[in-house]
Amino acid sequence: MQNKLLVYQVLPRLFGNRNQTRKEFGSIAENGCGKFSSFTLDRLKRLSAQGFSHIWYTGVLRHATQTDYSDFNIPQQHADVVKGKAGSPYAVADYYDVDPDLADDVLCRMQEWEALINRTHTAGLKVIMDFVPNHVAREYQSIAKPAGIHDLGEEDDVSKHFSVLNNFYYCWGKPLNLENIVKHSSYVEQPAKATGNDCFNATPQRNDWYETIKLNYGVDYCDAGGCSEHFSPMPRTWMMMLDILLFWASKGIDAFRCDMAEMVPEAFWQYAISAVKQRFPHIVFIGEVYNPSLYRLYLQSGFDYLYDKVGMYDCLRSVVRGECDATAITKVWQATDDIHTHMLYFLENHDEQRVASDFFAHDGQRALPAATVALLLRTNPFMLYFGQEYGERGMDKEGFSGIDGRTTIFDYWALDTLQRAQAIPQRLTSAELQLQECYEKLLRIAAEEEVIQEGEFFDLMYANFNRNDFDVHTEYAFIRHTKYDKLLVAVNFASEDKLTGVFLPAHAFDCCQLQECNVKACDLMTNVMVELQLRRDTALYVNIPAFGMCILKFSV
Repeated sequence: MQNKLLVYQVLPRLFGNRNQTRKEFGSIAENGCGKFSSFTLDRLKRLSAQGFSHIWYTGVLRHATQTDYSDFNIPQQHADVVKGKAGSPYAVADYYDVDPDLADDVLCRMQEWEALINRTHTAGLKVIMDFVPNHVAREYQSIAKPAGIHDLGEEDDVSKHFSVLNNFYYCWGKPLNLENIVKHSSYVEQPAKATGNDCFNATPQRNDWYETIKLNYGVDYCDAGGCSEHFSPMPRTWMMMLDILLFWASKGIDAFRCDMAEMVPEAFWQYAISAVKQRFPHIVFIGEVYNPSLYRLYLQSGFDYLYDKVGMYDCLRSVVRGECDATAITKVWQATDDIHTHMLYFLENHDEQRVASDFFAHDGQRALPAATVALLLRTNPFMLYFGQEYGERGMDKEGFSGIDGRTTIFDYWALDTLQRAQAIPQRLTSAELQLQECYEKLLRIAAEEEVIQEGEFFDLMYANFNRNDFDVHTEYAFIRHTKYDKLLVAVNFASEDKLTGVFLPAHAFDCCQLQECNVKACDLMTNVMVELQLRRDTALYVNIPAFGMCILKFSV
């Protein structure tokens, strides 16, 4: 029955790491590293049993790192153009290779990744991997490309700032100047290539993506007219990137999460996604697009799902923090109502601050109402970031990342909460165990209840304004319904328990096929049975715990 994607995002580098040293700026030898083999069949089956349909293995592609693998004929990267000891997974050094950090046997790293793909499928999960199309590591060099494939930049005319035949942009013959990042750097790049975040000069700043270089898809960003498009003849980069997509699709993966998709022209996506789906119709494309005005354009180009970051994520974060009213949720879903099935909701990912961090909510429990909304509001996908279910705080000083409320993607590290949960679950605190239990219940509801998987949605907020027994600032309520089954969901973002009157307008009875009657309802979070008196234009009174939810299932 499961049609709703429930995605578990995980950073393999950290997931299975049992080393407890946690030395700031520590090397892989000092701090350790998780492996492909850390994802045992048993662990994957547990994730499937929790309700997840997909797992996104973040950072599988070989990327720039300060760890030396030259003994394995892997080019050593210059430290001045690597962020952190481990390096960013989004500074890809070889599109056709996988990260040697994750292999038990470096020489067999591809076979170990293929084995994990098969193991994941055996566990009943589908595999998502990154496709990073906008930029690569400054010292990109493929050592694993198939025979007959040219390397990126290999045929570029470096005397030209822009050419439709070039893979990169070149900064008017000037050498790269890293003085804003590293004093007296010995790294040489002549001429400088444009930096990945659309920095088209030879002197990137510290906050630029200076460890990456931007790929050229036929857009001249610096011409007199500004951003002119040159798609005929087809840019060489298009065909090379399609080859990369087809290479990984042939390995048996199920979906690509496409990094910074909006920084690549939608014309390329239309070409590439169509070509991939002709050969692999099952492949799903998930795009990281932040500009809501571009959502429909990128969906039309072939994407199946898009991040709803500047929208539902930002809204729910603000409601959790008390910066806006719960009524804002209605306005947000209305803005994408025509495309709601394509919007991926989340509260955490590798780019965002942890819910339990001091920069967000201080406590993972406070975001459970938001998680309930994100999981149960519609039939669209939901993503959970590993450790979120235990209240991982992201407040470690790991090295390059620093104390920023995020789990590092740049350093070798281990997560205390995850280590305790996986090795000795009894060492989890009562609060962590309670949070885990709530997430597991919510995930099972989302995965197993037909009314969530396929049902319609009815927002009750418009009927509950100006009522003394319903606080629209901190409470949100809606109905999910099929012909027979109904789910009344009410959440409480406040720090105190509430006896809430949820007003059911006559229009809800008509739209949701409700009948005026007394029914027995089960609270799916507590399994407690309650009796409801369903009457038109009358309030139902329900108890909602602080930072909690009431999810009542009944049939008529």
